Formats: sequence, C-alpha cells, structure tokens
Amino acid sequence: MHMLYDSEQFAVMHLLADFPADEHVQTQGPQLARHGFEIVDKRSGKEVYLDGSWAELFQRQIDAWQQNTPTQEEVEDTLDRYAGLAQNPVVVH
Repeated sequence: MHMLYDSEQFAVMHLLADFPADEHVQTQGPQLARHGFEIVDKRSGKEVYLDGSWAELFQRQIDAWQQNTPTQEEVEDTLDRYAGLAQNPVVVH
C-alpha cells in the first residue's frame, strides 16, 4: 500500500497486487494482477475502493495530474466527486 495523498479532508492509497515471492510456485487457476485505490473522505468517515475500470479511470487522472500539476483545490474537487460513491464507513482494524 502506498499513500498517494493526505490532507485534512482526504486520503488516497494505492493498493498493489501481491505476487508470490517464488516465481516457481504454481498456483491454482489464473492469477490476475489487480490493483486499486482507496479514497477516504475524512469529513464523512467513509471510504470507497476503486478497482477494475474505476481504478483505470482514476489512474488516468493521476497521470494527468503528473503532466499538469493541479492545485490542491482541483485535486480535492476531483476527490470529492469520487467520495460521492463512498458507502463504507472507515473501520480501523
């Protein structure tokens, strides 16, 4: 897990797929390399996990931010739109 963004209102983590340490280990069935992003809305205490096509869309947004450095307000406006999808309360384990 890599923290990508942390502010008073939001936190964004990039979760990478785990691969076996030994390349020679055979696993049952196909293994898909999947990754996702967790966006935590600190204001509401809810989080949304983006994977699949949602994660790919968010990755394109990150790539665009790397090309054209946004203001914090622009980043938070974008994260606020994704936070609208948040249904899960943040649970600390």
